[in-house]
Amino acid sequence: MELQNAITAIGRCDISAEERLDALREIAAHLDEIERTEPGIFVNNHIHTCYSFSPYTPTSAIFYAWKAGLRTAGIMDHDSVGGLKEFIEAGKIMNMPITCGFECRVNVKGTTLEGKRLNNPDQKSCAYLAMHGIPHQNIDKIEEKLADVRAKRNERNRKMCVRITEITKANDIVLDFDKDVYPISMAHEGGSVTERHILYALTKKITVRYPDRNDACDFIEKLTGKSLGEKTRDKLLTAPDNFYEYDILGVLKGHMVEKFYIEAEEECMNIREFTALAKEVGAISAYAYLGDVGESPTGDKKAQKFEDDYLPELFDALVDCGFTAVTYMPSRNTKEQLARLMNFCHEKDLFEISGEDINSPRQSFICEALADPAYAHLRVATYALIGHEIAATGKESDSMFSDSVKAEMPDLAARTAHYAKIGGLEA
Repeated sequence: MELQNAITAIGRCDISAEERLDALREIAAHLDEIERTEPGIFVNNHIHTCYSFSPYTPTSAIFYAWKAGLRTAGIMDHDSVGGLKEFIEAGKIMNMPITCGFECRVNVKGTTLEGKRLNNPDQKSCAYLAMHGIPHQNIDKIEEKLADVRAKRNERNRKMCVRITEITKANDIVLDFDKDVYPISMAHEGGSVTERHILYALTKKITVRYPDRNDACDFIEKLTGKSLGEKTRDKLLTAPDNFYEYDILGVLKGHMVEKFYIEAEEECMNIREFTALAKEVGAISAYAYLGDVGESPTGDKKAQKFEDDYLPELFDALVDCGFTAVTYMPSRNTKEQLARLMNFCHEKDLFEISGEDINSPRQSFICEALADPAYAHLRVATYALIGHEIAATGKESDSMFSDSVKAEMPDLAARTAHYAKIGGLEA
């Protein structure tokens, strides 16, 4: 296989994982022919793949993470561990340390957080949580749980497609879940179908119905009830073809979801059920801090208030529910927000994990904010996360947060340093 054909093949969702991995093996034999950013200090634990929503397969995510100069890479899909085994093998081929996880929505019923807006822009009493460092022998056990979550989510997805069609049918746009949405996902291989899939399918309908970009922009304004503004309209009008539909998706995600969203209920685990599952499989349960935000860098989140007004209460609840970590994205918040957050993590003895949420081709795999000395500990934490996963894959009782390990090494900083060494961090 020619090198360029191999690079194309690793990104194809219509071939098998093994075919993608074979193409990556071909690429790995010719790395000296590929231009790569010189590796620096950067790591990323939150890369989405096509098993939730992303332009990257698990194999191509590893390749482009390597090409961007990342030292490590972590997979994080919504409601799915379908891409983990492929991601693990791709990491081995490219000699890149990896971590495995997934994220999902949970309800917070029965806690002091009930009724609050947490880190979910669309729904109160509902939070996004991340499970990091999954021991590889327990991937299938987690899949058994998530398969039921996805099935219930798809019942809601179908209803949301009906709601969208009620809004768009006057403009000859009909969105059918089974014909338009499901086929652009990896649901047939254990992937999830998310609101982004729904909106991406809608985007494709819009670009067919309105091939002229100005007409498409006018329709999007009518659809969302929001002016695009000069900057956003210019972005859509001038976007390269491979970015255009993702850019429309970003606008719709930020300003249309409220028009068709149906609250997630049946599919959601309870928050305590999630932390119990993480402990059972030897993984790390993490609350994903969002914090009060302005317009997001990708345009898919509007300015909104989240957890900052009640952080003390939030952290008390996290400890009470058995969390072991907090994950956050340094590029998303102010230094003042993050300093306050880190103080609470230290006070409550919660492990800190970083990761940039990658699900669009415009996004860089590199989080430049990690170059700030204030966040140097997040790089060490990533290697500790890798070390935890290596150890727990060998024996679950050797995981970083097992009762026996915590009894032997109660100090979190010392434990982090120990596992970072296992993960390959040089002294």
